[in-house]
Amino acid sequence: MSETQKAERRAPLRISGYASLWGRVDLNGDVTARGVFARSLARTGARGVRMLYQHESRAVVGVWERMVEDDRGLWVEGRIEAWSPEARYAAALTRAGALDGLSIGFRTERSRRDGKLRVLSQVELWEVSLVTFPMLPWARYAAA
Repeated sequence: MSETQKAERRAPLRISGYASLWGRVDLNGDVTARGVFARSLARTGARGVRMLYQHESRAVVGVWERMVEDDRGLWVEGRIEAWSPEARYAAALTRAGALDGLSIGFRTERSRRDGKLRVLSQVELWEVSLVTFPMLPWARYAAA
């Protein structure tokens, strides 16, 4: 491996994508309503939301720099760092195209039932994880 390739693997890997999409039913029967993250993000900002690998609390693999609710859903931008074996592994999997799912970790503050569905209208967003199999199949990211 060349010195340039080694340096690239140590450099932060920028990523972006949708962590949640409005009105889409996930595999657990949850649906996020527009504005569901607004209060939480107003309190903590993107920096208050952890970037984890596979929802593992000890595996902080990077930093979220920007999170915005747009017309489609929750758009996230951040960087995977090379500070731990898990982070380097997540970055390598992302570069290879083997990891591209996003999944949200939260505490429900307000929701309602709509038949078999749970419509989330307000949550405290704790983390957005890089995952192999996202609960919301359309929640995906790509390297920038």
